[in-house]
Amino acid sequence: MLRVTFLGTSGATPTKSRSLPSVSIEREGSVFLFDCGEGTQMQMMKYGISPQKVKAIFISHMHGDHVIGLAGLLRSMALNARKEEISIFIPKGYEGGIRALISFDKAMFGYKINVIGIPHRVSKLLDGKDFAISSFPLKHTLPSSGFAFREKDRRRFVKSKYEKYKIKGTDFSRISKTGKLKIDGRTIALKDVTEVVKGKAIIYASDTRPSKATAKASSNASLLIHESSYMSSEKDLAAERMHSTAAEAAEVARESGVEMLVLTHISARYKDAKPMEKEAQEIFPGAKVANDGDVISL
Repeated sequence: MLRVTFLGTSGATPTKSRSLPSVSIEREGSVFLFDCGEGTQMQMMKYGISPQKVKAIFISHMHGDHVIGLAGLLRSMALNARKEEISIFIPKGYEGGIRALISFDKAMFGYKINVIGIPHRVSKLLDGKDFAISSFPLKHTLPSSGFAFREKDRRRFVKSKYEKYKIKGTDFSRISKTGKLKIDGRTIALKDVTEVVKGKAIIYASDTRPSKATAKASSNASLLIHESSYMSSEKDLAAERMHSTAAEAAEVARESGVEMLVLTHISARYKDAKPMEKEAQEIFPGAKVANDGDVISL
């Protein structure tokens, strides 16, 4: 199961109810953090996300509201005796800025910190046994990357099929390893007794104009998390500052055929996000505006 927690859903400045941008994805005990605004470690404690389980951190771009929280989070990990190394992904060219943020006070870390630059193109960043994380270019005032967390497709045994061929006991592990099995003189292929279960995909696109790259990366995804700094009444300001409106984010979701759209990075000017949510729902029914602490399980 994938568990998505919205740790911070504001944009640029925090509010009383919204912290600065950060989203966590949990899978089988591992945490992957996307953006790390000021106060992220406090939000992690508040919503039950263990910093020690964070395997990698993905920073969309170097604007302060997305990255300042790294300094405190990494130091807290050290003070809590972390030993496992961690990788921080940042758009290429800004590695020095991250290293300066990490080392400005000559803090001592008892674990290795890898800072990895992301090319401004579609790139595979992590390739696990049954999932992968990749990046794609966004359109913002600084080089910025979106991220795609994708489970790999897997095969599942179908009872009606394997009972037909009298597969039982150790037969399951044998056919899984070899791809075929001979029973009563008949060769049975793994595909004869299984079905493909499509992996879930979560797309994170923060601080960007709507783009073809985001739509392509989001094609038929389970969940698209898209920034929505403004409503359409501020569409000119959104374009000037290279952000998106709720309607524009909804159009990307509709074009890409995603199952679910959640809006985040909400401007502090909107005390009530319901009108923004309604604007998006007129284009993409079921769209939601995220609030701090919201959890989505997939």
